[in-house]
Amino acid sequence: MALTRKDIQALVQDDRVHRDLYVSQELFALEQRHFFANTWQFVGHASQVPAAGDYFSVEIASQPLLMVRQADGGIRVLHNRCAHKGMPLSTDACGNTGKFWRCPYHAWTYKLDGTPLAFPMKKGYEGTRMPESEAGQGMGAVKDVEVYRDFVFCKFSEGGPDFRSFFGGVLAAIDNLVDRSPTGKLRVEGGILRNVIHCNWKMYLENINDTVHPQSAHESATQAANLLWQGKPADEPKPMAMEQILPFGAGYDFFDRMGGRVYPNGHSMLGVNFSIHSGYAQVPEYEAALQAAHGAERTAEILQRSPQNSVFFPSLAVKSSPQAIRVIRPLAADRTLVEAWSFRVDGAPDLLFERSMTYNRLVFSPMSVVAHDDVHLFESIQQGLQSDHNEWVSLHRDFDASELEGGTREVNGTNELLMRNQFRAWARYMTVDME
Repeated sequence: MALTRKDIQALVQDDRVHRDLYVSQELFALEQRHFFANTWQFVGHASQVPAAGDYFSVEIASQPLLMVRQADGGIRVLHNRCAHKGMPLSTDACGNTGKFWRCPYHAWTYKLDGTPLAFPMKKGYEGTRMPESEAGQGMGAVKDVEVYRDFVFCKFSEGGPDFRSFFGGVLAAIDNLVDRSPTGKLRVEGGILRNVIHCNWKMYLENINDTVHPQSAHESATQAANLLWQGKPADEPKPMAMEQILPFGAGYDFFDRMGGRVYPNGHSMLGVNFSIHSGYAQVPEYEAALQAAHGAERTAEILQRSPQNSVFFPSLAVKSSPQAIRVIRPLAADRTLVEAWSFRVDGAPDLLFERSMTYNRLVFSPMSVVAHDDVHLFESIQQGLQSDHNEWVSLHRDFDASELEGGTREVNGTNELLMRNQFRAWARYMTVDME
């Protein structure tokens, strides 16, 4: 029997969620058709397609897509499917298609924007319905595409909120990241770390806002780092790896006081007061370059804000320092692709790029001293949720009935409202277009 709107909404209660949100293949199939279609998804970064004809391949909600730079400098997101037989126009991760697309199967060709250009044996289609059919319309482009400070997002459904209404105040996190460049430009460099984890995507996304787990889950990593660093003078400069790993061992009080903020539609910012990134060593020549570009007051405002994680629900998590993002790509109810990207900050010293690369390798690589803890826990939880003893997942910590009014709200850093907010948005966009 098909799930109804009422069935789905009943799975998300005020202070807990049902395990089916993590384990049900039926729900995941519905997410593909409803939730991911009704919400804005991160596609890629404009620096990945600098020249006309450059493209970047991506799959979102089982939809194979191509982000491609147009001849006029714009960016379009096309369906990676020949209108003839369905052959992908490119099977490469990225590249340059030249001035047009050419299908490798029957040589149908399309303009850079996906509209039809030519096809062999043209006479054979005269008098047929092909020109008026879907096959005659071209590759097809995603209509709702937004490029915000070179971050490219798309939405499949024509209904639902527009880009700025959907993201609202959390866009300040991208502003802070981009404004860290004296020229206002970032470039994706250093490759992308990819890790397929056998867990539900929502499990990974809520963990981004979980500040209680580091003390126990990452205890071995922080203990090892503390042993290596013990006895050093307080004023001795820390190696970059130590600078980045030691704060994971901060106590519960530290993480609680860092504070958080929830926004409508599931978005959040963790570490609005300070974070594990706040203590990074200063770089005087970089600060001087920022001051020359932005002025002293604006530079101080940019650098003093180093949120731990800003979640652009449901597909992107941003770290303005150390200039890194994570992209969440759901593959199945129990399988998620997580990508860690590094940015080179234009006009900044190489140290900042090194910091971004080091952090991603240290914390998000599947071979890191941190990520293997998380991966083991996520995959174990996915198995544990098969138990019939308790069908519910607790999100009770710091629940306050007034939060049900919604809106933007400041909270303490260990408050599970940061997670409850995500699930309430999930329930809304899962059912907004259901009968």
